[in-house]
Amino acid sequence: MAEFGYPRQLRLLTGGDFKQVFDRASLKVSDPSLLILANPNQLGHPRIGFVISKKNVRRAVKRNRIRRIIRESFRLQQHDLPAIDMVILARKGLDTLSNEEIVALINRSWSKLKRKASNVLKEN
Repeated sequence: MAEFGYPRQLRLLTGGDFKQVFDRASLKVSDPSLLILANPNQLGHPRIGFVISKKNVRRAVKRNRIRRIIRESFRLQQHDLPAIDMVILARKGLDTLSNEEIVALINRSWSKLKRKASNVLKEN
């Protein structure tokens, strides 16, 4: 049976991990209120990190809500995602969406990311 936990090895933890994704992002999934930058890794599983700035989402409660919803979606989708390091960047307006709209948005983004990643990984 598949594990659906969220252990430390599924997270981008250090500044170097984030810097590597920002510097070498070969995958980009864009939406008016969300941006995902990603880079293939050699770990055999996906890792995720968040950049939700106070400038784009003012209230800490809303930043935490967004993080929690996306993290839960990632936890459930982790076995379907390719081995990539990804950074989720929130844009203005993401905090105005309802929970259901954020879930639908992130699920569409996972589909786009899987499709783009399969194309990039085939090339390499």
